[in-house]
Amino acid sequence: MPRLRVALSGDFRNPDGSPTFPDFDLTPLLTDPGIETVWVEPVDGVMPAAALEGCHGLILLAPRFLARSIPSSGSLMAVARFGVGYDNVDVSACTEAGIAVVITPSGVRRPVAVSVITFMLALTQKLLIKDRLARGGPEGWAARVDHMGTGLVGKTLGQLGLGNIGAEVFRLAAPFDMRFIAHDPHADPEEASRLGVELVGLEDVFRRSDVLSVSIPLSEATRHLVNAERLALMKPGAFLINTARGPIVDQRALYEALEGGVIAGAGLDVFEIEPAPADEPLFRLDNVIAAPHALCWTDECFAGNGAADVAAMKALAAGKAPEGVVNRPVLDSPSFRERLAAFAGGARP
Repeated sequence: MPRLRVALSGDFRNPDGSPTFPDFDLTPLLTDPGIETVWVEPVDGVMPAAALEGCHGLILLAPRFLARSIPSSGSLMAVARFGVGYDNVDVSACTEAGIAVVITPSGVRRPVAVSVITFMLALTQKLLIKDRLARGGPEGWAARVDHMGTGLVGKTLGQLGLGNIGAEVFRLAAPFDMRFIAHDPHADPEEASRLGVELVGLEDVFRRSDVLSVSIPLSEATRHLVNAERLALMKPGAFLINTARGPIVDQRALYEALEGGVIAGAGLDVFEIEPAPADEPLFRLDNVIAAPHALCWTDECFAGNGAADVAAMKALAAGKAPEGVVNRPVLDSPSFRERLAAFAGGARP
């Protein structure tokens, strides 16, 4: 039975060799006699094809995987992202080459949904403003009457996207006694009904939401989906939360909406340019709470993402298709099935 060769992108370890994220447990791969691991360093931020020759799987963190990253040997079967975003992977090139692109929905579902709830509570309760008042002595305390928060009972929580994370947001928000609406052309009406979510049109989700959370992938169709025209549809007291991808929101339009009082505030974990520059205009606004694309970074999240990627590699080693495949037609392609068949029967402990 052949050994599965798994490449790990070099940013999973520090310059001294220690793990970047200790909660990512590689033990199941390192102790499996049917699996060999190798470290591959990116070149100018791109995974190099030459270093991936002979590899069957790749667990990828931040580097890009482009068409020129595909090894000529044809051995590579899967690129497993550490997370659910895959805009750093050329999915079309992978599909053409019979390579499955794998993400980790089970790893991020709860942590990202918790991040959305964190933003919602912090914004509506004006947490950062009140923290500053508390630190300001008697003068700050005297100003607390000018910063009343917003209760959630009876308010409307909207989601752009009712997928893995969007659905979990509604599950967590159930005790707040809010109304739930979502826009997602691909949503399952039965699942929406079970969650108590009303499916609405795109403009309606902007008009009706008191808190609107963005939980959709970045694509050409979703780039700047949240723009000046749609922000203008929102209530003056509404809040926008984005934990998906920065370019889904027109950042300049958002700044103008926040500065001009079109909406009440925003919670942003992602930005159009990352790392965001220190002079980003949004950072000057008191009604913005920001995080460096890391609000969901917890031990739970990284352990979950790692476990999902390890499970994907273990599945390949056993001749089975991994879960979380984005480009599912690849699983039925002759080239993928032929390469996977070489490992069939190699179930690992």
